[in-house]
Amino acid sequence: MTQRLRRSLGVFDAVVIGLGSMVGAGIFAALGSAAGAAGSALLLGLGLAAVIAYCNAMSSARLAALYPASGGTYVYGRERLGPFWGYLAGWAFVVGKTASCAAMALTVGAYAWPDQAHAVAVGAVVALTAVNYGGVQKSAWLTRVIVAVVLAVLVSVVVVCLGSAAADFGRLGTGASGGPDGVLRAAGLLFFAFAGYARIATLGEEVRDPARTIPRAIPLALGIALVVYVCVATAVLSVLGSGGLADATAPLADAVRAAGVPGLVPVVRVGAAVAALGSLLALILGVSRTTLAMARDGHLPGALAAVHPRFQVPYRAELAVGVVVAVLAATVDVRGAIGFSSFGVLVYYAIANASAWTLDSSRLSRVVPVVGFAGCLALAFALPVPSVLLGVGVLAVGVVTYGVRGR
Repeated sequence: MTQRLRRSLGVFDAVVIGLGSMVGAGIFAALGSAAGAAGSALLLGLGLAAVIAYCNAMSSARLAALYPASGGTYVYGRERLGPFWGYLAGWAFVVGKTASCAAMALTVGAYAWPDQAHAVAVGAVVALTAVNYGGVQKSAWLTRVIVAVVLAVLVSVVVVCLGSAAADFGRLGTGASGGPDGVLRAAGLLFFAFAGYARIATLGEEVRDPARTIPRAIPLALGIALVVYVCVATAVLSVLGSGGLADATAPLADAVRAAGVPGLVPVVRVGAAVAALGSLLALILGVSRTTLAMARDGHLPGALAAVHPRFQVPYRAELAVGVVVAVLAATVDVRGAIGFSSFGVLVYYAIANASAWTLDSSRLSRVVPVVGFAGCLALAFALPVPSVLLGVGVLAVGVVTYGVRGR
């Protein structure tokens, strides 16, 4: 049985998978919370999140070109910092993102059929696991469709809002500001809308000519996502203002309604459901590949390292992730209880930046990983206290597990 994955993704597919992860359901919901934290400084928070995301992306791209294997920062931390740090990054990613998968599946259900959210969530997990099982090219094809639909919806929102009589660009600089702490908290909330570029690095073993493809695809996907987010945030702020945006439960839907086009609201809801579906697809891909890498090193059951002889995917890891996520989605509502996932992702990227810092000794080349590392820690500890405590607790369980296994 072949134990290596097939390299079949080019630059276009890698960019699309990154966009499918980034331009997800977060943009439909995160703007309201961010506006509540930063007020009129929302765009400043978005810019800060983009700077930290850029540093993380550049560090990840350099490492992925050098270590083009499945697992992302799990592999980089293991190779550059030692087995423990790689394990810690992998643990934070797998545990946190498994809960995120369940939350995203429930988001699909909540938008598509609110009364049967759990049933729809399970159906979405089963369907996407089946797509992933058939090969990464099928996943890439479906992601293309999803990204096209979501971008079309977001463009419609921007055009409707900016072209309406309700748009007032004076609102971009007015409203209560949360001060520096509010900007930092808003950046923390918005950062995760950019986090999908890691999926490109996580799939490093399935990318053609990774030394060239990954360093091109990651910044390209990040740049496109930033342009989209700035346009959407500007359009929605111009219509609702920071106060109205902070009070909105469905910011984009409320914005098109305020712009005088209520008929577009159902389209926005469909776009949100499709975006959540795209995020779920990319999350399952990323978690299963990191599970594969950890299983290869014995941190997870070795059976999960098996690669399908025909489809050349980590089919047992994909099935295991699919089963766990489906059970969570069917039995509990984790949408409001995964704050530790945010903390874990920032720890994951902090380890990526620390790994990149070791690549060479020139001061200039170390600026990016230093800024990325400091930014990740600042955002992590700017999160609400319960999220930080739960995140630290989950990491502590991983550390104890590592120690017990070592003995």
